[in-house]
Amino acid sequence: MSKAAELAKIGEVTTNSQIGGRRNIVINGAMQVAQRGTSATGLGAETSLLLDRFSFGAGATAGRATMSQVADVHDGFANALKLDCTTADTSIAANEQAYVIYKFEGQELQQLKKGTSGAEKMTLSFYVKGNAAATYTAEFYDADNNRHIAQEFSVGTDWSRITLTYVGDTTGAYDDDNALSLYLFIWLHAGSNFTSGTFVSNTWASVSNTIRVGDNQTSFFDSTNRTFFITGVQMEVGSVATPFEHRSFGEELALGQRYFYRHTISYLSGYCPTTTRADVALQFPCEMRIAPTAFTAVGTASHLSIQNEATATACNNAPVVNLPDNVTSSGIRMIASVGSGLTVGNGVILYNPDAGTNDYHVTFSSEL
Repeated sequence: MSKAAELAKIGEVTTNSQIGGRRNIVINGAMQVAQRGTSATGLGAETSLLLDRFSFGAGATAGRATMSQVADVHDGFANALKLDCTTADTSIAANEQAYVIYKFEGQELQQLKKGTSGAEKMTLSFYVKGNAAATYTAEFYDADNNRHIAQEFSVGTDWSRITLTYVGDTTGAYDDDNALSLYLFIWLHAGSNFTSGTFVSNTWASVSNTIRVGDNQTSFFDSTNRTFFITGVQMEVGSVATPFEHRSFGEELALGQRYFYRHTISYLSGYCPTTTRADVALQFPCEMRIAPTAFTAVGTASHLSIQNEATATACNNAPVVNLPDNVTSSGIRMIASVGSGLTVGNGVILYNPDAGTNDYHVTFSSEL
């Protein structure tokens, strides 16, 4: 193929929005995966996770919000993260704050060459809309070096794609590990502790709280009519916002399971160390970021049974995991119990005989 033909082909590919390769560093940017559920209410007192990898954080405000995954079809996106203000807070104290948060591991960011003379620009893009015109702030906060950079963006009542290119930072490299190195904060509400300084757009600087948020910031909590929708979140190396990199649901789910895993119990095998206890194994579908630091069991314990030889006995307590013991990044040992009747040393099965009707699931978190 001639050089001219090659260039023509590249142009055709770009025009058709079929750019290859892994470009988007964000996981679940199309808001497809919601392992924790599709709605959470009364948010505003602390950080709350719902859709995989995205959270809503707030502090010191009386404002409250509902966060949900909604089927809002737009330009190839079937889902969005939606925030509804349910309790307004129009008297903003100095230390009030609220934002959508995304967190990055340091080893995900090495291609940005931060802290070197060849530091790369990065481009953030996303689709947003609201119930009325608003101005918010998109801030990157370098947790390794206590540095930040921010830009304002505008929201209207129709979907629009926001594109923000951030200059490279020649100061402070990201740690090359699986720990938290970078936050993305979409600031929706801020008191004067975060707005009273002289805001400088698109400039890396040592963090000073007073300059983190733009001068034209809208308060999401100014009215119970206020809504905020976001989807198609992409962060990529360079100064060009390429078309959103759509990945399959299965890919996004697998990437998210590195940080959070929900397992619906059907059958798990194990053995009996005592006449009332069964130890069962659960292998994670992928290596989690670290050994899980949080475990929950959701459902009615008596819906689970332990099959011991020919006898099935209902569990009398929720299964437990002794953190940090019996837990690795690849799997766990879970303990289930009955009143009596198990045979020491026997192999057993922990199962849910009515899994289609009575959901019982366990979750494991290795979030940043």
